[in-house]
Amino acid sequence: MKVIAINGSPRAGGNTEYLLKKVLEPIAEAGIETELIQIGGKPVRGCLGCYQCRKNKNKRCSNNTDIVNECIAKMIEADGMILGSPTYFADMTSEMKALVDRAGFVAKANDDLFSRKVGAAVVANRRGGAMSVLDSINHLFLISRMIIPGSTYWNFGVGLQKGDVANDEEALENMKDLGGSIAWLLQSLKGR
Repeated sequence: MKVIAINGSPRAGGNTEYLLKKVLEPIAEAGIETELIQIGGKPVRGCLGCYQCRKNKNKRCSNNTDIVNECIAKMIEADGMILGSPTYFADMTSEMKALVDRAGFVAKANDDLFSRKVGAAVVANRRGGAMSVLDSINHLFLISRMIIPGSTYWNFGVGLQKGDVANDEEALENMKDLGGSIAWLLQSLKGR
């Protein structure tokens, strides 16, 4: 089994990455392979609405100029995915939005490639807007027929400067619980 985490923050090593790593820890401890992928800060183009993914049905976006097709391939391969974003004007980053739109369109165009996979959103925010980001990311999971595990609270942490979320004890406990829930759910689905 494998779980990938995709970081939509352009600030590598920042609060979003910190939270994602905290979720991955109990998953790795459960013996499940994990991988963290950085897309934020890289040139990622939005969906063009060209419908080539529906025509080609090759599990790829027709735009081959960025990291999105690599991410789609990893999302298809994974049993679970965690998408993380900081809060930018009460929503996800443009890189994460581009990935959600394009990966979602490719998945739907190819017979629901993400169906019955486990998906979780993780958000870093300074003060407010995290719920909008969680909601936006969860739209991909829900329309893709994915399973969204719950946790002890909403999956976000509070912090502005790099590392600030390390002081949000409630968020860190929630991330640990979320990772444990993902591991349990995947093992249950696989019949262990």
